Amino acid sequence: MILNKLSIINYKNIREATVCLSPKLNCFIGSNGVGKTNFLDAVYYLSFCRSAFNPIDSQVITHDQEFFVLDGSYMTDNGDVENIYCGMKRGIKKHFKRNKKEYRRLSEHIGLIPLIFVSPSDSVLIEGGSEERRRLMDMVISQYDNSYIEALSSYNKSLQQRNALLKMDDEPDVAIMEIWEEQMAINGEIIYHKRDEFVKLLVPIFQDIYNRISGNHETVSLNYTSHCQRGDLLEVIRRDRYKDRAVGYSLHGVHRDDLEMLIDGYQMKREGSQGQHKTFALALKLAQFDFLKRTSSNTTPLLLLDDIFDKLDANRVEQIVNLVAGDNFGQIFITDTNRDHLDKILASGEFDYKLFSVNDGEIEIKD
Repeated sequence: MILNKLSIINYKNIREATVCLSPKLNCFIGSNGVGKTNFLDAVYYLSFCRSAFNPIDSQVITHDQEFFVLDGSYMTDNGDVENIYCGMKRGIKKHFKRNKKEYRRLSEHIGLIPLIFVSPSDSVLIEGGSEERRRLMDMVISQYDNSYIEALSSYNKSLQQRNALLKMDDEPDVAIMEIWEEQMAINGEIIYHKRDEFVKLLVPIFQDIYNRISGNHETVSLNYTSHCQRGDLLEVIRRDRYKDRAVGYSLHGVHRDDLEMLIDGYQMKREGSQGQHKTFALALKLAQFDFLKRTSSNTTPLLLLDDIFDKLDANRVEQIVNLVAGDNFGQIFITDTNRDHLDKILASGEFDYKLFSVNDGEIEIKD
């Protein structure tokens, strides 16, 4: 998939911009806080129907403005043209359209434009709670498996209903409780098996990419843990119903799954340096790119790299440059405050590129 042109009106600090893009490499240079990441977030929005950073749609509208518009013109790997539009006024539901036809459900759009976004906030995958790592699995699997989105939505609805019963002052109706538990178990088993399959396929790809970036200096791995591994999920959920009632929420289920991140057999969170953390998160995201490229209807994902070179030594920067400049990647968007890194990428191969200067939401092409 290639984004040929993106028009933006009133998205964060970008009041108005129409940017024609290179099919291979697009570099955005500027100081911190000038709008480089906001541009990438607009690209992300057209893939996932939401911002990567703010779940409240109205808060991406430029201050003192009443609406925002994003309009992207894409070309598929087969050469077909796709137009994706999103517009929203304050206080009114957003409109999301594909080729001028509005979606009935936004979930129908997920996966059409596969995308991987690598940013400094990825450190939360290692340092944050398990919900961040579950979200990582959910975001990738949802882009190539619509049945996963349905199972996840049904599971979350059942979990919400069960938790509401658990919080009741009066003793909840057991029959109703059992209905929601059965739905949690049915959909939870589906989610578990799809996550388990995904992680098993992802690990060797991730390890290979990490080794290439680090020069084989460390051994890394991923370990998926789930309550489903304790036996029949319905039995696991029901076993501690009285404990759940005491705390007022469900202690067991796939909403507690985690993805352990290990370096040399130890927890990366405790043992890894800043550079190793960044390499780990970057390799994980690039592995997801490779995985999606194979699974997402043979569609090459967009790759967004936001300020990725900070806190990495020169050798690791060089290896990353060699990786992303290769033929395995399609259209790439890179932001940086330091043009030296980008000049190394541009000098590493003969490929099409465009260089843009960003300042206070204004985006201009550079020679």
